[in-house]
Amino acid sequence: MTAATHKEFRKDAASNDAVNRYMKDVGKRARAAAREIARATTGEKNAALFALADVIEAESAAILEANVLDLRAARDARLDEAMVERLELNPSRIAAMADGVRQVAALPDPVGEMFDMKMRPSGIQVGKMRVPLGVIGIIYESRPNVTADAAALSLKSGNACVLRGGSEAMHSNQAIARCISRAMKSAGLPADAVQVVDTTDRAAVAAMLAMPEAIDVVIPRGGKGLVAFVSKHARVPVIKHLDGNCHVYVDAEADLEKAVAIAVNAKTQRYGTCNTMETLLVDAPIAASLLNQLAPIYSGHDVELRGCERTRQILPQAKAATAADWDTEYLAPILAVKIVDGIDAAIDHIARHGSAHTDAIVTENYTKARRFLREVDSSSVMVNASTRFADGYEYGLGAEIGISTDKFHARGPVGLEGLTSVKWVVLGDGNVR
Repeated sequence: MTAATHKEFRKDAASNDAVNRYMKDVGKRARAAAREIARATTGEKNAALFALADVIEAESAAILEANVLDLRAARDARLDEAMVERLELNPSRIAAMADGVRQVAALPDPVGEMFDMKMRPSGIQVGKMRVPLGVIGIIYESRPNVTADAAALSLKSGNACVLRGGSEAMHSNQAIARCISRAMKSAGLPADAVQVVDTTDRAAVAAMLAMPEAIDVVIPRGGKGLVAFVSKHARVPVIKHLDGNCHVYVDAEADLEKAVAIAVNAKTQRYGTCNTMETLLVDAPIAASLLNQLAPIYSGHDVELRGCERTRQILPQAKAATAADWDTEYLAPILAVKIVDGIDAAIDHIARHGSAHTDAIVTENYTKARRFLREVDSSSVMVNASTRFADGYEYGLGAEIGISTDKFHARGPVGLEGLTSVKWVVLGDGNVR
């Protein structure tokens, strides 16, 4: 090791030590705040949420100013367009952020809910109660709105949270963090219950993953690289999804008017989201009719089609799909198209290439619809609806913390209930065994 390298190593080690000390302090304060926020009343939590929505609206100009700095840096760094699109805020998105916080406030408080109460022969009543998870660590990229959504959901579900956004959104996240701090103080709740990490040092992520004494669960939101890193190195439970390779299968017995509307919306409503359709599967008997209707519409949206050999016989302008296309989440105006022979072939393709996120069938055949719902093993399975509906707002959850493709502990859009656990409760009247 040269003298210069040794000096850099010592500098990095000192930097990591400082970050680790900072993160341990953050975790210690979050753990202390978790006990306090867990016993906060619904009224206290809602007061903080309504205050947060008001502050976000009042500070919209400051948030937009901060976001401009992030966008400028992102373009200078030549980040891909999908990431820049997710990073960008505008008045409409800020209004939606505030509205999402209010929606969470309007939702029933899950904490303390008792259910499945049953009387046992011994005379005791046995059931379950919803309780907060404790301290939630959330690691995310790009989307600044996640800062507000995560804070709102964590607060309403009685959890403390430690939020670590990406360096590309640092200015935006800190602007929103200041709004959260003001709202918490105005409601008389501990500000440490929602902490936004204020360092871009990557050592902060590694520190979060190695703090089981302070953090009960980690939720990563971002690209495959981030999720894979978190999953590999975490010493705490992880709620995750790797990607959203979503499919729409149009059956031979579909209403083609519905099919066209769904296939267009699922791909073009937004490109950079995990619930956007990436592969269109078309039943052979209706392939020519459907694809000839869809091709000019996709062309008008500048969507590049990559088709199997049978697709290219109908649409010679489509590029030849490679094996990799069936496994790719494009997050871009690109669509893979494959003609299949019936529902069995469609389900088999999804099983081999899907990401267990969201898949849809378009059909008027009830039996096929039921088969698709039962046999496609994804977190959301749909009949005659766009995959873009796989979203916390659309499912009535208010905001969502993410969409989990795991089977434990939560699956699909993770809202308030997904941020709680359950404990057994027993009610007696002096009963003894």
